[in-house]
Amino acid sequence: MKTMSSRLGRGIGALFQENTTFSEDIQENEKIEEIELTKLKRNPFQPRKIFDEEKISELAQSIREHGVFQPIIVTKIKEGMGFYIVAGERRFKACEKLSLLTIPAIIRDIDNQTMAEIALLENLQRENLTSIEEAFAYKMLIDEYSFTQQEVADRVGKSRAHITNSLRLLSLPTEVQDMINNGTIDFGHAKVLAGLSDENLLVYLANKIIDENLSVRALEQLIKEEMGKEKKPIQEKKQIQRNVNLMYLEEKLISTLGTSTKIIEKGSGGKLVIDFNSTEDLNRLLKIMSLEDIINIVD
Repeated sequence: MKTMSSRLGRGIGALFQENTTFSEDIQENEKIEEIELTKLKRNPFQPRKIFDEEKISELAQSIREHGVFQPIIVTKIKEGMGFYIVAGERRFKACEKLSLLTIPAIIRDIDNQTMAEIALLENLQRENLTSIEEAFAYKMLIDEYSFTQQEVADRVGKSRAHITNSLRLLSLPTEVQDMINNGTIDFGHAKVLAGLSDENLLVYLANKIIDENLSVRALEQLIKEEMGKEKKPIQEKKQIQRNVNLMYLEEKLISTLGTSTKIIEKGSGGKLVIDFNSTEDLNRLLKIMSLEDIINIVD
């Protein structure tokens, strides 16, 4: 897949400058049509699951007074009736709240991969996604379209380490993920928690963050203290306690290798687990670790 790293940090239009279907401005030979709300369905690749109802109400009030200034972008459902909303779901929801029958829209032929990327990028630029929603969107691009973590990073203008750290949040207990979605735990805290493997400890620390308004540094210190206790009533299995220094080393490896890396302790030893997505990705890792001599073995 063609790298897009030269366009990092430039906005959605730049990221899709080779794909003219993205711009919400009307293009040559296009027209704005009034489409019935009943014929519209949400983008199946929409990563945002949580909508701010207060902001939807504010938008509805604006539409009531001034109308819909910017038409939404839709594409015909290829295996069914109606249209998918590609961009503009908030406007659609506001019109629904007003019980309007139609909404102005531009109809374009857009493939599924582009729909997925547009939905992710639109929300990232507007900072509408929670860290968990963002992580699921990255995972979908990797699972559905065989993107590498580096390709996802290039597409959205983030570092590869950020993509890796985001994906690690999906291993957190559902209870902790809900706290992140609710905004009671931020991404910085979540990254630290994702380095732990004891679910009881994770939930305990997550609640401590909220109850005591812990900073990330305070959380790290608390983890160190918990790991230093001889008896830990909140931990049932001693073998899954984690050394803070190894957690730090793990973060450094993730940043250097650009992929999910896990240090698993076992007695005085242990093992190092490094994830890769393809033979190409494995060869990249071998080069980083100066093991080029064995690359041909995995070709």
